[in-house]
Amino acid sequence: MKRTYWAPGRVNLIGEHTDYSGGLVLPIALDLGLTLIVEATAGPTRVHSPDGEVDRYASAMAAELDVLGRPPVGINGRLETTLPIGAGLSSSAALEVALGLALCSVADFAIEPLALAQAARRAEHRATGVPCGIMDQAISLLGRPGHAILLDTSTLAMEAVPLPAELAVVVVDSGVRRQLRQSAYAARRAELERGLAGAKDPTALRRVRHVRSENERVREVVGVLRSSDVDLRRLGEIFREGHVSLRDDFEVSIPELDTIVDRAYAFGAVAARMTGGGFGGSVVTLVERDQTECFISRLGASLPGTNAFLTRAGAGAREIGAES
Repeated sequence: MKRTYWAPGRVNLIGEHTDYSGGLVLPIALDLGLTLIVEATAGPTRVHSPDGEVDRYASAMAAELDVLGRPPVGINGRLETTLPIGAGLSSSAALEVALGLALCSVADFAIEPLALAQAARRAEHRATGVPCGIMDQAISLLGRPGHAILLDTSTLAMEAVPLPAELAVVVVDSGVRRQLRQSAYAARRAELERGLAGAKDPTALRRVRHVRSENERVREVVGVLRSSDVDLRRLGEIFREGHVSLRDDFEVSIPELDTIVDRAYAFGAVAARMTGGGFGGSVVTLVERDQTECFISRLGASLPGTNAFLTRAGAGAREIGAES
């Protein structure tokens, strides 16, 4: 019997490079993601994808679930995606989550969503060596339509935060591709950890300053969004402050992302900042809904090679069908 699973990518509104130090994040699950069609097999797990080799992720996910007691049932699968790879929208986390759901389902192995997210995070470490936090895997599983999810990564406590109906989410893919395992991502985490442990060199102090100020920005954005009268001006200021901090204190932005943020504000975005691990990838913007079409058109004309697209906060990963 063939079974089909869906796992979304994510865009993080605010709270960047905080999830591996127990900080606050505010992501949404996208309406773009991965579809995985599988059949159970007595043999080894194999997944075919038009976008490259994914078996190392499948092996890593199976290994993490085996540690938790999952019966050894393999899958033979085929992957389809609407997510741009390398755009900073968590295609790898979506893949791990879809694989995890499939591997658990075919083996009749029950697991809580956050436990699966933690296993998927460990699978990322195993497959790529990237010391990521839990945000990406968690939001892929826990997304809620029309809402961002406030996640405290130190306790895994979470709250759904409604997004204002008058604002649309537009993601701008810079076209600059990166793989975090080949970037300075691990170095940034090590620098932050040195600072949190008391190191006083300028680099470590800047990394800590970013994380502490970013946690405050998450709290303030949540307060603005929950207000009965959303202060759009302040929302834009906070996003701008977050981008500047990522550029100057955490040093993960690049000139192409900086230019997109500047142009987004110039063309009427309420808020804009880089999103994801950095060193390439995408910018997230909030745009007044009735201005979306004009905004996307002007930005595209101004920055050839970028791809701006409207998205929305969607639901989390799930099984979407079975057929004999």
